[in-house]
Amino acid sequence: MSRLTELLRQARKADEQLGKDLEAEIAALTKRRTFGLVFEQHQPEAVELPGRAVRRGDKVRVLPPRGEVKQGDQRLWRVDRIERVDGTRVAHLSEFEAEQPEQHSVLVEDVVVVAEFRDRIYPGLVETGRVERGGDKPFHTVINAENYHALEMLTYTHRHSIDAIYIDPPYNTGAKDWKYNNNYVEGDDDYRHSKWLAFMERRLEIAKELLNPEDSVLIVTIDEKEYARLGLLLEQTFPEGQMQMVSTVINPSGAKRDALFSRSDEYLYFVTFGRAHVEHPKGDGIEREVRWWYLRRTDVTSRRGTKKGGRAQFYPIYVDDRTRRIVRVGAPLEPGDPLDAAPDFPGMTKVFPIREDGMHMNWGLTGPSLQALLDRGLVRTTQGHENQPYIFTYISARSLPKIDSGEWEVRGEREDGSKIVVMTEGKVTRATTTWRNTAHDAGQYGTSTLGALIGLRRFPFPKSLYAVEDALRFFVKTKPNATILDFFSGSGTTAHAVMRLNRQDGGRRRCISVTNNEVSADEQKALRKQALRPGDPEWERLGICDYITKPRVTAAITGKTPEGEPIKGDYKFTDEFPMSEGFEENAAFFTLTYEDPLSVRHHRAFERVAPMLWLRAGSRGRVIDDLGEDGWDVAEAYGVLENIDQMGDFVARVAEVETVKTVFVVTDSDAAFQMTCRDLPERVTAVRLYESYLHNFMINRRAGA
Repeated sequence: MSRLTELLRQARKADEQLGKDLEAEIAALTKRRTFGLVFEQHQPEAVELPGRAVRRGDKVRVLPPRGEVKQGDQRLWRVDRIERVDGTRVAHLSEFEAEQPEQHSVLVEDVVVVAEFRDRIYPGLVETGRVERGGDKPFHTVINAENYHALEMLTYTHRHSIDAIYIDPPYNTGAKDWKYNNNYVEGDDDYRHSKWLAFMERRLEIAKELLNPEDSVLIVTIDEKEYARLGLLLEQTFPEGQMQMVSTVINPSGAKRDALFSRSDEYLYFVTFGRAHVEHPKGDGIEREVRWWYLRRTDVTSRRGTKKGGRAQFYPIYVDDRTRRIVRVGAPLEPGDPLDAAPDFPGMTKVFPIREDGMHMNWGLTGPSLQALLDRGLVRTTQGHENQPYIFTYISARSLPKIDSGEWEVRGEREDGSKIVVMTEGKVTRATTTWRNTAHDAGQYGTSTLGALIGLRRFPFPKSLYAVEDALRFFVKTKPNATILDFFSGSGTTAHAVMRLNRQDGGRRRCISVTNNEVSADEQKALRKQALRPGDPEWERLGICDYITKPRVTAAITGKTPEGEPIKGDYKFTDEFPMSEGFEENAAFFTLTYEDPLSVRHHRAFERVAPMLWLRAGSRGRVIDDLGEDGWDVAEAYGVLENIDQMGDFVARVAEVETVKTVFVVTDSDAAFQMTCRDLPERVTAVRLYESYLHNFMINRRAGA
């Protein structure tokens, strides 16, 4: 350091202020890490908010003229005032944080609000749609947002309560797969790796606040470009975690690398916390549910009226409309009998084996054989289609000895009365750190599966659905109510995998998916040539969230493509059934908003804060977004009280609704809040608004963020 000290002395002699500035920077550097992973923190990232109205005091960028393909001025400006001139709104700007700020005036429509990640934010949510097929089950949620700010929002709703995080972040290949400060990071960027590390560290630091320290797991996928740096970053960020890396084959034929080995695998880092551990199953390393056979025959030669099909196997099955359980097996019809020859019964749906195209088939079992299996709970009922309202599957009679002997285990019962039966043969097989599973082929079960769901809508390199499912199963199999987060959700594979896990064991797990509405680099160029910008409806409809993620989650649940056609093909491996059956699940879609803290404090932003309260209360039932004239409301999972004078009625209603576990009380008075808490049932947790909300985001700001 003596040589450096001498140079500093000379610098002070030449320019005293320059010398002081250099000393300050060197002092900061010497306090930083000198061993392990060392990288530049870089300037704080910034995100443009095209949907946000421009206000005085906002930080903004000036947009390039419509039709311009090249990137515009990246300087930041402060809005000093907005005035109306000749029927148009004009923003008067001054250059942000400049020694001699330049002044500028521009139409309001030609600027976009910018949020830097060092800025304190006060988030809200706006619901943009929902799909409901799961009854009272919790909702999966898809949030359209920059994931850093979405993570900050989740510190209010899910701090220390996430059971598993699965993320597939940008691999930093140099192929315009991610942006840093509104610029794509190119392969020849000298700071590419450093920017990526800064980008990841900021998000992982907040993710740490969300994971349950007593029992949770973080799963991160990566390829050879950044696996070594990511490993060091995870060790430094989560020193209390237990980390392992798994190699998994995702492309058996290998991806071409000129003059290099073709790459066939990638890596998964598993970081476990507290009691979390790998649940080593019996058999082949993954405990599997037994195969259930379709009751309706599929070969045309076994259709109704054929000799092969037999006359005894075309009969009605009656399903209770309320419980969706089979309650009666009817008598067979003759080949020429009309369907209404079978009697109708009140409260029951009469089901015959009829294909989607209307062809009459036969059941694969006679009525007495079906009844025998039904009596043992070995017949399942799932949603069907217009011609056959319910689909039935069964475990064949020849498998009964395996159940009776205990070789196959019964693990509970579904709502339709069917048993959950799993294969447990063999000794416990410990999963290894090398996975070679045909189900993990990203081309066949990622790209092709996505194509079946949403058609020709393109998304690069989606994960195999079954690869994500298998990775999560090791940690959430014994947690039927787990909350799983994916804040690089892309096409929505993680949410889809959680739905499959729920179907296999009747679980009520829920997934929170976060993705932005970014448009690909090639599409951006084409759209700009059409004089379009981010925020325009024609632009936004092609973004990842609106064009890929939401349609994929919707298709998975409904069993129908965005065009309304039944999805073709079957799910495979652990649970085999037609994709057109969909899932008995619920999903809600939201867009993150940026609120004014004064509006929040004065109860003028309740409609946007309301979905966050719903998320915090467990994302079940309806969202309370209007308190009405009485100033309070109680939903299935939570209640909100704003009018303290109505406290008695509110508390009485909370006591009546036994599923309510959380209430939010809007008051500036600590005495009023304490009085409400005193009268609430013991099962209820009370949260004070907007004290808890504002305090959470006041302390959320991170040094260097």
